Amino acid sequence: MRQLARFLFGSDLWKSRLGIMTAMSVMSLLWYVIDRCSFTTFRALSDWLLWVNNILAGLILTLPFLFTRKAWIQVAWICIVDMLLVADIMYCRTYFTSIPLDSFGLISNLADFTASIFSSISLLDLGFPIIIVASLILYCKIKPNTPPHRQLRYLSCIAILALISLVGIKLRGGFYKEYDRLVQSCYYSTCGSPTYTFAGHVLYSVLDHQNNSKAELTPQIQSWLSEHQEMFPHTALTDSIKSRKNLVVIFCESLESWVIESKINDKEITPYLNSLINDSTSFYAPDMLTQVAAGRSIDAQLLFHAGMLPMNGSVYSMKFPASTYPTINKALKEKYGTRSILLTCDKPITWNQEIISRSFGYDSLIDRRDWVIDELVGNPGKLSDGSFMRQSVAKLSDENLWQEGTPAMLTFITYSGHNPFKLPDSLRDSTFNAYSADIPTNLADYITMAHYTDSQLSTLINYLKSRSDWDETLVVIIGDHEGLASWRQEIRNQSAEAEKLVSAGQFTPFILLNSPITGRYDGTFGQIDMYPTLLNLLGLDNYQWHGLGTSLFNQTHPGFAISSMTNEIVGDTTNVSPSQINHIKHARSISDAIIRTDHLKSVSLPD
Repeated sequence: MRQLARFLFGSDLWKSRLGIMTAMSVMSLLWYVIDRCSFTTFRALSDWLLWVNNILAGLILTLPFLFTRKAWIQVAWICIVDMLLVADIMYCRTYFTSIPLDSFGLISNLADFTASIFSSISLLDLGFPIIIVASLILYCKIKPNTPPHRQLRYLSCIAILALISLVGIKLRGGFYKEYDRLVQSCYYSTCGSPTYTFAGHVLYSVLDHQNNSKAELTPQIQSWLSEHQEMFPHTALTDSIKSRKNLVVIFCESLESWVIESKINDKEITPYLNSLINDSTSFYAPDMLTQVAAGRSIDAQLLFHAGMLPMNGSVYSMKFPASTYPTINKALKEKYGTRSILLTCDKPITWNQEIISRSFGYDSLIDRRDWVIDELVGNPGKLSDGSFMRQSVAKLSDENLWQEGTPAMLTFITYSGHNPFKLPDSLRDSTFNAYSADIPTNLADYITMAHYTDSQLSTLINYLKSRSDWDETLVVIIGDHEGLASWRQEIRNQSAEAEKLVSAGQFTPFILLNSPITGRYDGTFGQIDMYPTLLNLLGLDNYQWHGLGTSLFNQTHPGFAISSMTNEIVGDTTNVSPSQINHIKHARSISDAIIRTDHLKSVSLPD
């Protein structure tokens, strides 16, 4: 044994230039673990397999130097690996999940989000170049040497570590089963890539796609849907409730609930929205849990329009845009002959919006090409919410997009609230100031932007109220997703005032104007519940698809929701049975399967 240990771990092999290059590879991977865990959880570090797998991966990554003995090749290779790892870290800082493989095909979209990218950079990311530079300095100080049986000894170490890793994984039930358990765990959902390296994430994504065949998934889907109907049956409202025929939806970028009804420096942050929710004809539910995932804004559209949850590891709009999506649009068209129009400031290619709008049943898409770009917000600059609202009203008034008395669905997607929340000085309200020593700058930026968006909504709402068909129009104002992402806890920790303002939870508002049912709902629910709620209010309960959530007006509503980003259960589960909780936990995997297999293609829908 001594001779074997000396053969494998002799100082002549590891106290060498090869040892320095190996250390550079291993330290880069371990720094990825530390950097990633710093804003998620350090639970992964207690797993012995993390250390085995990362050391093993580091040895494998050093094979170019082992066989070529050229430092520049190894350094170039590690630089490429580091860029990949940093990309995953930056993605995880926003979405709390590993970057989907599909997203590498979306690199052209990055030009529209450079400011968001830069805001995701952390000082910890500097560890990667520091490791490379330090390794090169040590490398130059060591004289070249060629230990005997160099390659055989090195490859033997790889084989031994690989065997230890394989045995460990086998004892846990196999790689796919164990990684899938982590992905669906409340406390370990972000531990997959650190424990099994980014290569493990890639392998899991491939296996996940292969393992979920249509023949295998269809019975699971049908069983879950039947169980859902038994546990949370969709019921219509009473006939005394007068449903609406027109639907106007406003997706407010990154709008969180806590800004509503809050003050800063004795000034209301959202005075206009405050006035709307206090109106006797409004319905307001503040605690709607964000359930978007990798697709963010486009996921919010899926949740709202189709009552389906984001996919696991894929963005539906990029990978499955042609799948069948029963939607509010199609339900309205089936019952009322409704024409639906989507208005957005973005390019039609962003998140594949043009294709998805057609898949959802929109008749028209008005996008970046159709606006006069006269007032910019963001970096890169896009049409401000103010100009967007003014031009939208002008189009509706002058171009006759919506004739009064004709059933219509209009969806507006704002942009100004997008990270990094920098509002030009020329657009700021001189009477409103969120900046002070007690408020972190990035939080003040966010509040200032929310105040601005709030001030611009009246342009559209006042127009809608002026129409003769206002009584038949339901207006929905929602935040597409939370905005503070990984900044939340850091912001809350910076001052007592910040902690008082910013909610610990990732809640977005659900506001209904001219609602058949009015008042306030203070329970916790998810974005998935918007769809069945609107089926109730719009008299669409006979539509074939009721979604995967539960209407807020249904007495069987569970009173909690599950985050797609953290798998955390949020809300009160006191009166919910374990079987119901387990059922809702599987909703996302069922939604993923429905989209992946195009399961709803068999549902009879209008053209």
